[in-house]
Amino acid sequence: MTPIITVAYLSVLACALFVLIRWPRLRLQGEEPVGLFTLIALLFTAGLDMGLVMLPLAEFPIYEEDPAFGFTNALAVEFGMWGPLVWLMYFVATFYFIALEPRLQLFQIPAVKWVYNLTVIATCSFTCYLFMSNLPTYAPDLPQGAVWALVVVVIATAVLSSGNMAVMKWLAIISSYGFGMLAFTALAMIAFVYSRVGLGDFFDSVGLLGGYFAHLPRFATPISDYHEFYLFWWFAWSIMIGQFVARFVGGLRVWQLALAMVALPAIPLGLWFSVLFVYHQGGIVIPGWLNWFMIAVGVVFVVNSLDSLIRLYSTNLNWSRETLGDRRYYPLHFLLQLGLVGAYVFTPFEIQWVGLIVAALYGVIYVLLARHMGKLGGIGRPAAG
Repeated sequence: MTPIITVAYLSVLACALFVLIRWPRLRLQGEEPVGLFTLIALLFTAGLDMGLVMLPLAEFPIYEEDPAFGFTNALAVEFGMWGPLVWLMYFVATFYFIALEPRLQLFQIPAVKWVYNLTVIATCSFTCYLFMSNLPTYAPDLPQGAVWALVVVVIATAVLSSGNMAVMKWLAIISSYGFGMLAFTALAMIAFVYSRVGLGDFFDSVGLLGGYFAHLPRFATPISDYHEFYLFWWFAWSIMIGQFVARFVGGLRVWQLALAMVALPAIPLGLWFSVLFVYHQGGIVIPGWLNWFMIAVGVVFVVNSLDSLIRLYSTNLNWSRETLGDRRYYPLHFLLQLGLVGAYVFTPFEIQWVGLIVAALYGVIYVLLARHMGKLGGIGRPAAG
């Protein structure tokens, strides 16, 4: 599958460059515009999941031992797995759903609509499965029954919050603040508690992020099987996050939206990974209370990702709370997500399959775009100048 993901990823990056060159000053307005901070909070918490909080410490050793990543340091690799090139995919999808989809209605074509929304449903449940899979790393004494109980609570909470847009927005803001508090607390522990390390080690780590930018082209194609898995994962997310974020964009020009969606999330990501890399290099054992703080923030991220995507596909398929009513809406989405988590656990079902379908969907959209180019001629003219 390497050639497929390579071509698919490079084509999306090329699309990002084309959009920035062709329509840099086009002003974009979503259906429910919000302020820039709220927009980035929604993007950051919907476009990421618990992996941001719980995966890096487990992955640093992998990158240090794998010769495929020997061209740079493990921190730069971790940043590259989650970094700016990935967020360009979200930007392309967001632009499409604001500027092009209202004219073309390609995602209203029945076959496209159903395939797309099935990938949203499957990716949504993968977020919960990933949380479940990695929780024992941070809470090894937690019984398997307790893990499943926590998964049930997370899904139930996400389904409940998905029925109320106001709750969803506040969850995004709270999880962003919670993530900031977590990063600050972990940094304060480095500065004032551990005698072996200090703030100088943190700034040294920040400097290592330059290894990503020095080797940027290497991250545009699969470096290893593990990187390929990440690319399929991001592909599975890309269209749905673009559609979700598009409704909240508040009058930004194309270049401003690209800058906001690519640069602003990269700053907290880089700082957080730099903090964790100090823990990794110093061989510091994270205290239990900080471990549980990380788990708590991870839970909020999972809930926030799930409720955003549940609301997205339920609206697309007309399975919303307003349409079905409470007595059908809540049980339907709870059982659907719990059942798919079970499929990830007990069957060979993998997120790469979903990413492959989304990559094929991109191909279909490219073909349909080419056939309907005549409808796009007037885009950007009123905003020129």
